[in-house]
Amino acid sequence: MSETDKYYVERCLDGHPDDFRYLVRRYQAALLANLAGKLGNRDRAEDAAQEALVRAYFNMGKLRKPDSFFSWLLGIADRVAKEQVREEQIQRQRQIVRSSLQESSGTELSQDYALETAIAELPETYRQVILLRYYGQHSCNKIAERLSMPLGTVTKTLSRAYAMLRTSLNQQAQTELHEVEK
Repeated sequence: MSETDKYYVERCLDGHPDDFRYLVRRYQAALLANLAGKLGNRDRAEDAAQEALVRAYFNMGKLRKPDSFFSWLLGIADRVAKEQVREEQIQRQRQIVRSSLQESSGTELSQDYALETAIAELPETYRQVILLRYYGQHSCNKIAERLSMPLGTVTKTLSRAYAMLRTSLNQQAQTELHEVEK
């Protein structure tokens, strides 16, 4: 079976991209089962599987051992699943912040404007890290590499930036509340 994987990987690399479908057919069900177990939802698993397969196709040239295609694909799928879970957590956190700001102010706030204002007020280093992380959707490792910073510095900078943003957003909400009360 691994010889067949090697054959199809090499065919794809030799300019026969249609042969990738054989690899997809062979591993799609196992990939879906693996991701459904990790993500707890078939729809989310299908999205993650599709993303993993696209990434595998476009990065096939980086595969060192063509006969290890499936384990390589599972590694990609793991990263995609973790990214998906992390993105969902971020969305939940943003919703919690929005809800708490609306509850504290009693009014509907333009969160995009409030957040953009708060980000704009951050010192340059903090602003760069926040923008790369959430708008550029880079991992902490990629940010560290891009900014030539140690990983620990990036995570500490993110943590401090969050604290600054919370403070700024709370101050904006309080200001809005006082204006509404007048």
